[in-house]
Amino acid sequence: MTRLPQNAVLPEPLQLDEQRLAWLALALSPGLGPKRILDAVKTLEAPSQIFTLPLTALEGLRFPAEAAQFIFDGKARQAAEEEWARVAAQGATIVSYGCAEYPERLKEIYDPPPVLWVRGAVSLLARPAIAVVGTRHPSPYGSGVAEMLARDLAVRRLLIVSGMARGIDSCAHRGALAARMPTVAVWGTGIDVIYPKENKKLAEEILATGGAIVSELPMGTFPAPQNFPRRNRILSGLSIAVLVVEAGENSGTRVTARCAAEQNRDLFAVPGNVTSKGSWTPNTLIKQGAKLVATWEDVWEDLPSQVRLELESEAPAESKSETTASLLPDPVLRPQEAMVLEVLRSDESLQIDEILELLETQLTSSEVFTALFELEITGRVRCLPGKNYVRTM
Repeated sequence: MTRLPQNAVLPEPLQLDEQRLAWLALALSPGLGPKRILDAVKTLEAPSQIFTLPLTALEGLRFPAEAAQFIFDGKARQAAEEEWARVAAQGATIVSYGCAEYPERLKEIYDPPPVLWVRGAVSLLARPAIAVVGTRHPSPYGSGVAEMLARDLAVRRLLIVSGMARGIDSCAHRGALAARMPTVAVWGTGIDVIYPKENKKLAEEILATGGAIVSELPMGTFPAPQNFPRRNRILSGLSIAVLVVEAGENSGTRVTARCAAEQNRDLFAVPGNVTSKGSWTPNTLIKQGAKLVATWEDVWEDLPSQVRLELESEAPAESKSETTASLLPDPVLRPQEAMVLEVLRSDESLQIDEILELLETQLTSSEVFTALFELEITGRVRCLPGKNYVRTM
């Protein structure tokens, strides 16, 4: 686990707000879940009233004794003020359920988080979004498809939301970044604790490109298994649809898919090889009625017309007449690069020795190495562990 450096984004002053502080105090009180907090606040004139209620009134809100005492003794307010200071020091912000910035779509779910810790562009949470999720151990095919679809949807202004986990999640974020568009990562840790730690650079890139990192957990919260299934309801709750790329039978992705169904979100899935374990969840979802997705058009044509019109109005004029699968210009390939690209596949990796053997009568080894380097720089090829190479979509 790695902490995010404080200078990843320029800090903005976070002014103390009594109402948001009250929401934060409730979220930090022991034994209080989202539903109980929301139900209690609905009975109050204002959330800040919680700080002045007698102990009997707090218990009358159906708060556990420990929580009621914690609030009555002033410990909840103290904890909230300390947390507020930590958030402000990180240049982050607190978005409570009562804030204007709180995403309306998230209010639609059964148990929306009372408080969101947000680092980066809070305004993104109101944008039309699609959650792209899948296994932590994808095939080259799954990685390529996830990145391709995220890129092609992001360049058309549909916000890509994912969990920044290993595998498909990371590929989805990288696809959005390749389109030079912001993306939102919803974490199962505090917004200052990077997990997995190898995604430190990815987290910094998300913030540097105008994206956001979101969590319902306090600063400093480290990974715990129970945090991630609960995080998944926020992924789907922020989005108008969920896209599943690859996931096994017992994958946590099934939790997100179930949340999408419960929240009345559209569900999309990329079909996979029936002999692959990673294809079980998407193929099953398709059999159960999820929309089969092969290209960005399959998602686009099922978006609500109002959302499509909104996104199309934001697209650059020169992009609206584009009919190919991607709006990103393809760089011109040198002959050596074209020859190397021709032997690579998107569904199966080739080891460097195999590539050299296939091209030994056409190119020298140095030409192959140079071509692979250039192709990797332009995003056409990905280098996997062990000097294995796979063609991206």
